[in-house]
Amino acid sequence: MSLDRAGFLAACAEHLARVPPGPDDPTSNPRGDHSLDPDGSAVVPPPPHRRAAVLVPVVARPEGLVLVLTQRAAHLRDHSGQVALPGGKIEPGESPLDAALREAREEIGLAPEAVRPLGYLDPYLSGTGFLVTPVIGLVDAEAAFRPNPDEVADVFEVPLAFLMEAARYELRAREWQGRTRYFYALPFGGRLIWGVTAGILHNLRERLAR
Repeated sequence: MSLDRAGFLAACAEHLARVPPGPDDPTSNPRGDHSLDPDGSAVVPPPPHRRAAVLVPVVARPEGLVLVLTQRAAHLRDHSGQVALPGGKIEPGESPLDAALREAREEIGLAPEAVRPLGYLDPYLSGTGFLVTPVIGLVDAEAAFRPNPDEVADVFEVPLAFLMEAARYELRAREWQGRTRYFYALPFGGRLIWGVTAGILHNLRERLAR
């Protein structure tokens, strides 16, 4: 994939799903951190899975394409301080796109009209039973980000070229709820991108590198 704007748009048009699979679709038996377990003994959260969506926001800067990520607020009960993509639960009556755009507005003040939806990645199943649909969007370079301090401590950008390098993704392990959990991790500029977020970005790299 060419890492300029035109190459990125062409790769998305060729390799991304145009319609997200529904929760009952066979392809909704998705990858997740459990699929990284080398001996296949990881416990897969059973259905029904709670549906969620995240926006994977890409911006064309003069210096190249970047992907926008957030640092979650330290006071949050769940995943405090972690690096994340804007997103959350899909409310009744919402599509994954609706939810991703709503959450991006609530979390980082991103106007929905500033996002050009490009397609969907494979759903990602979290260890807590959320079936997360990633929505890829090209964000207007003039769009402003205004983090909601109740949810987001910081908004930062990572060069897409960095995320497209397979060697950046480290497979790590830690003990969680009495089991060894395997996950991807990417150190970047003093931050650690890991878990579901890193798994989704790894899926993006795999899709676009085809």
